[in-house]
Amino acid sequence: MQIQIKLILVSVALFLSGTVNSQTLPGPIVDTAWLAANLDKVQIVDVRSNTKSFTSLPVFETEIKTGKKFLKVGAAHIDGARLIDMNLIRTERTIDGLKLKYMIPEKADFEKIIQAAGINREKPIVLMSMGSEISEVDDVLRVYWQFKVYGEDQLAVLDGGMAAWLQESRDFSTDALAVKAGNWTAVVDRSDQYLAGSSEVASAVENRQTILIDSRDNKHFYGLVKRDYVTSYGHLAGAKLFPVDLMFKSEGRALKFMSANTYKSLFRNQGINTNSPLISYCNSGHLSAGVWFLASELLGNKLSKLYDGSLHQWTLEGRSLVGAVPLN
Repeated sequence: MQIQIKLILVSVALFLSGTVNSQTLPGPIVDTAWLAANLDKVQIVDVRSNTKSFTSLPVFETEIKTGKKFLKVGAAHIDGARLIDMNLIRTERTIDGLKLKYMIPEKADFEKIIQAAGINREKPIVLMSMGSEISEVDDVLRVYWQFKVYGEDQLAVLDGGMAAWLQESRDFSTDALAVKAGNWTAVVDRSDQYLAGSSEVASAVENRQTILIDSRDNKHFYGLVKRDYVTSYGHLAGAKLFPVDLMFKSEGRALKFMSANTYKSLFRNQGINTNSPLISYCNSGHLSAGVWFLASELLGNKLSKLYDGSLHQWTLEGRSLVGAVPLN
């Protein structure tokens, strides 16, 4: 009887602990003021391709007329931040005999990467980027999606990233990273919920009941250009375009999110019903993470998926694209 009571008390404590944690993050996006006030309650995870900038000094310039200092080149990090090298967080996988680049790692491999970065299960995670380029923000949103696939829900993104933090003259560090292995584990594999494969995309092309969203720019959509790892020009038949230049607004060097209502209107103007099942894609599953995040996390569409292999996989499989304009 005493053992049963102890087990019940432990279960209640774990439940209450989860409840407290779930209330720590105000939503999928946090601003710099909130983060500054809650640094001790979260793990800051900085996602970068240029890891040298983590320990470099930022560059500021002073406007001659006003004497106002503004950010020219972002660098450094928030004290205590963990670092994820974006070059390591996606991998090559063999699917149906094809070697595909830039894919989500398998669950065990993802766990190892996250643990090696010093990330634990005890605190919610705030992901951040340098925040000055669309590709940087979409890197963070791609990592966010991978965390969600493997069961992490205590997760948010810092609006404006390090650029916004520096523009507000907040404290920063250039100290070398001291990493202690973390204990983060993937509690579940939710690939079926968040990840679309080629067969599901092919069904969407055929039946048009799921909206396909192309997350690239106009030049790629209409086949004026293509990436070297995509073998054909154009886009998926029936796809709607939500171009990358609609993703964010600029405040100085920082890219920030707009309101949910603004995004809902932008989607509607592109002919996209955000209440319908959606699959976002791009060339490699990078930019499409941004559209997935807007639809799933900001607008609450839990029927949103990301095509991980995107046009890289689709065209390697010999599947066709449409809409390419003549180049001569």
